[in-house]
Amino acid sequence: MPPLPARLELNGHAAITGLELFPALGGYGHFTAMQVRGGRVRGLDFHLARLDAATRELFGVELSGERILAHLRHALGDDSGENDDRDGTTRDASVRINVFSPDGSAEPPAGVEPEISVLLTVRPPYEMPAGPLTLCSVPYQRPFAHIKHVGGFAQGHYIKLVERRGFDEPLLVGEGGLIAEGAITNVGFIQGDAVVWPQAPMLLGIGMQVLQRELSAADVPQHHRRVLLDDLAAFDGAFVTNSRGIATVRRIDELDIPLDAPLLAHVLDRCAQAPWDAI
Repeated sequence: MPPLPARLELNGHAAITGLELFPALGGYGHFTAMQVRGGRVRGLDFHLARLDAATRELFGVELSGERILAHLRHALGDDSGENDDRDGTTRDASVRINVFSPDGSAEPPAGVEPEISVLLTVRPPYEMPAGPLTLCSVPYQRPFAHIKHVGGFAQGHYIKLVERRGFDEPLLVGEGGLIAEGAITNVGFIQGDAVVWPQAPMLLGIGMQVLQRELSAADVPQHHRRVLLDDLAAFDGAFVTNSRGIATVRRIDELDIPLDAPLLAHVLDRCAQAPWDAI
């Protein structure tokens, strides 16, 4: 099968000239990124809720799930919503959905109803790197961390810096060594029979939300509390997760993290068994 060509769609239509995309290159907007497999997405409701909540907060208008689904089906070549196998339907892909103001402004002129544009980028599917991974702590927390907003220069730069040092991903850490999240993941820890999630400014990632739902269904205890770098030696394991999947962590900075906790294997299995939602 030939490689999937990259393409852009704006408001359900192919963006040909690119002129209408200039506002999307600015620093005000938000997005979600999802993996499509077999015409399905894990945590679809979480993606739709994220897009609507951020649109309301940033632009003061709603963004309906119906509009997003219509654009998504069109971008994947399936306007029917049935995800059949006819020619032109993309079954597996990475999709990024950006939301922004068509004129690039954060606030429209007085008396003007806010408008938003929805840009879809369809690319070949991505997978979570094979673990176990290594994390390097960096002194950074994302501003307005609860929003998956555009303008992630610091995260991207830290990724390059830690990769040059031989690590797989930055671990974002605040004042006093407070652990928040990975640069493009959420991080979780194993302690005995429970999963511990850091309590800090962070994005509630889609992979994290899906896994929390699956662990709750399996009656696995989950705790949210402040986790410091100095606390890491007390944990029995660690993992990172995002919409691409999940991977174990074998080292954070110079500290080796155990890989043999029984609950860690169970967490990976629960993630693998999470259902995929029809688009």
